[in-house]
Amino acid sequence: MESALDSAFRTSVYASLNGEGEGSVNVRPGCKQPDELAIFGGRPLFEEKLHVGRPNIGDRDRFLACVNDILDSRWLTNKGRYVDRFEREIEALLGLKHCIAMCNGTVALEIAVRALDLSGEVILPSFTFIACAHALQWQRIKPVFCDVDPATHNIDPARAADMITPRTTGIMGVHLWGQACDTDALAALAREHGLKVLYDASHAFACSHGGRMIGGFGDAAVFSFHATKFINTLEGGAVVTDNDELAAKIRLMKNFGFSGMDNVIYIGTNGKMNEISAAMGLSGIGCLEDIVAVNRRNYEAYQRGLANVPGLTVLRYDARERQNYQYVVTEIEETESGLSRDRLLEILHAESVIARRYFYPGCHRMEPYRTLQPEAGSALPETERLCARVMCLPTGTAVGESDIDKICALIASAVDRSSEINRRFQAHA
Repeated sequence: MESALDSAFRTSVYASLNGEGEGSVNVRPGCKQPDELAIFGGRPLFEEKLHVGRPNIGDRDRFLACVNDILDSRWLTNKGRYVDRFEREIEALLGLKHCIAMCNGTVALEIAVRALDLSGEVILPSFTFIACAHALQWQRIKPVFCDVDPATHNIDPARAADMITPRTTGIMGVHLWGQACDTDALAALAREHGLKVLYDASHAFACSHGGRMIGGFGDAAVFSFHATKFINTLEGGAVVTDNDELAAKIRLMKNFGFSGMDNVIYIGTNGKMNEISAAMGLSGIGCLEDIVAVNRRNYEAYQRGLANVPGLTVLRYDARERQNYQYVVTEIEETESGLSRDRLLEILHAESVIARRYFYPGCHRMEPYRTLQPEAGSALPETERLCARVMCLPTGTAVGESDIDKICALIASAVDRSSEINRRFQAHA
């Protein structure tokens, strides 16, 4: 039975969650007592799962009209007019000379790495998607894992400087969450040591840095247009650059080295984007500002809803720059919240809120790197800390403001009753 003290506490907490005066018991939707939580046998908050990265569909009618046109033309791939138009639109949006569309972002990374003649060792963050490391290791280049800035989660140039050896040929920066790396510091480091700089900009399409669109920094940048990304082509990617010679080389490499019909002049592979993928990308670009508006609305709703939750912070975006707001990134400090990130994740998953612990456990703790470089973690304290704290919450056009209100209330009520929840977990262990 709930004590009078517990009852008063709950009333006070719920009143604060509702922004209401003392004594109110109008409980905000989503607030749950521990015994109401789905993980302890209660009914899930949502019937349908809410995912991080559920695809943004764009203009469905435009896409289907384009598909019919493509089928009627019987030109399905090999640089048709939709791929050409997709590339031109990206070049115009980013203010760059060259966009080379690819079948996916990983192949785009691999081709860019090869086209830049990288070899030996390349420095990159471990706090990123595994494709970045694999794109190097696949080509027998050693990925050297660097720690990150705890504020931005991007590669720390000072730590990168410490990792340069005579075998280092490049730096791969990752513009995480759509926020740019310290491009000036990395450029200075590259000039000093004669290195190439390649950026993975998979999170940063349509974002800016210093008023300049991301994509134009370094020797080249790679975008992913995977289904989970801000703008998707079902599956796809691209390399962008202002370097004419590099762009020509990449175009050869992604099409078996063909220069015209029956004329192979370079070694290459098949990295081409097909026409239907390009049409999907064009339908998304046509709705770009609408998608940004939804993402920003959701981000601001999370900011408001989680502002007073102890131990939980929402990564802030620089309002001076263009942002796509595709990721709602939180950090959970267990000593303040009373719940670990992983325990809170269990609670949310049971309620059909499929939050994600990006980029757990870090590339250096995945194979083959944990075997090849077993001591790498000793140089990555900030990466290890973030891997235990970061959680991304569902957003995008498939998530509404009322959904977010419920998620925030659920998190707030779980943190408020963390002691009892922890006791229940221990009892069920």
